[in-house]
Amino acid sequence: MSYSTEPVPRPKSTGADVKTFVAAVLLTFGVGLLGMVGWAVLDSGFGGFLGLVGGVFGVVWWRKIHGKAFPKVLPTKSVVILAVVNAVLALILLLTAG
Repeated sequence: MSYSTEPVPRPKSTGADVKTFVAAVLLTFGVGLLGMVGWAVLDSGFGGFLGLVGGVFGVVWWRKIHGKAFPKVLPTKSVVILAVVNAVLALILLLTAG
């Protein structure tokens, strides 16, 4: 009797693709929001630069946790946390804009 050593292909899952797409959108939007919050809080271009640098470090941290920036299999908890962080950043931006 012989056994195959080839991996079994995984079925394509639309839910996993949607979560990956949403995470990509939220990461991109979050980095932009962080740059704008930095600009608004420090009231200078340097604050925007610091916000963007913080956003890049955030994406690097995300990649370290998940193995890739946009993994095919992503826990729902990570996407929800990312959405909450974006909501908090948007709220901070709205409060500092007034």
